[in-house]
Amino acid sequence: MRQDVASLDKFYASPLGMKAKAALTARVGELWGDLNRESLLGVGFATPITVSLGQKADANIAVMPAAQGGLTWGATSRGISTVLAEEGDMPFKDSSFSKVILLHGLEESSAPGALLREIWRVLSPEGRLIVIAANRLGLWARAESTPFGHGRPWTRGQLSRLLEQTMFQTTAWTHGLYMPPSQWSFMLAMANNVEKVGEAVSRGVGGVVLIEAVKRLYADTGGQKLQFAPLRPVRTRKGLARLPRD
Repeated sequence: MRQDVASLDKFYASPLGMKAKAALTARVGELWGDLNRESLLGVGFATPITVSLGQKADANIAVMPAAQGGLTWGATSRGISTVLAEEGDMPFKDSSFSKVILLHGLEESSAPGALLREIWRVLSPEGRLIVIAANRLGLWARAESTPFGHGRPWTRGQLSRLLEQTMFQTTAWTHGLYMPPSQWSFMLAMANNVEKVGEAVSRGVGGVVLIEAVKRLYADTGGQKLQFAPLRPVRTRKGLARLPRD
């Protein structure tokens, strides 16, 4: 059973949740900037990030699983801000969005592959996806007092293989949330410094895995690898590592 939207919203309004939101938003912002003139979709419960980064986007929409429930977050002149939908059936036309952020979506999904294929459908050609999921090797996956301690955590390798199977090409990855998942005021005061140190010396043990992937237009068939669709160069920023092609 999925966490309900009220629990997710309550966490991100807490002191620890606000620190987590800032850290994750910074990670995504390092790669994508302010998303000026982009069409942005947040899937799962991605509004902690999309509210901040999508202010200059042409479209900024959140789609939340029906089993989770939805939370309205400030509709603007751009239109509806929140949509409830089943994981494999989003109410959007093909190629509707240039950027998608998936947060609190995979861990409790009953069909992760179907969810990613639906995201593939609504992404434009060469559209970009960032998946943020609890890291199986990190402390946050063991903290049931946070949203990351529920459902199935993932490793980078598992996420990369799932993305490959659902016609995405991984382009960059990193980790985040090196701070302990503690509401203790002393630890919260140290959170920013812990993030910086963790990025420098403890890569791989962060609380979440972040992977960027591009929509791929050709699949592997019959054991033969077909040509990728043409891609623009990917510029990875500080804290993000490029993955070599196979």
